[in-house]
Amino acid sequence: METCVFCKIIAGEIPSAKVYEDEEIVVFKDIAPIAKIHLLAVPKEHYKTLAELTDARAGVLARALSTIGRLAPSLGLEGGYRLVVNQGEAAGQTVPHLHIHILGGEPLAWG
Repeated sequence: METCVFCKIIAGEIPSAKVYEDEEIVVFKDIAPIAKIHLLAVPKEHYKTLAELTDARAGVLARALSTIGRLAPSLGLEGGYRLVVNQGEAAGQTVPHLHIHILGGEPLAWG
């Protein structure tokens, strides 16, 4: 989608601090971190919410989750981390492209 900031990052039109990329996902540092470590895992295919999942898209998300788990120690997340997926504006989704927030690097409060 031509106006989506994440699609522009994926296409290389907007610079980002990428920490991982393969043919289906990219992981990069959030530009407005809310934790010591705040990364975003983004599928390269554009869709907004989990409601738009197909079996193929679900497979990409499963691979994204396993990739996050595999990369966690090298990203400084060996002490633990939180994954967040905001769905819709009322939940705080500000970019209409499904993405997973990866938060850690320090103790995280709940609530």
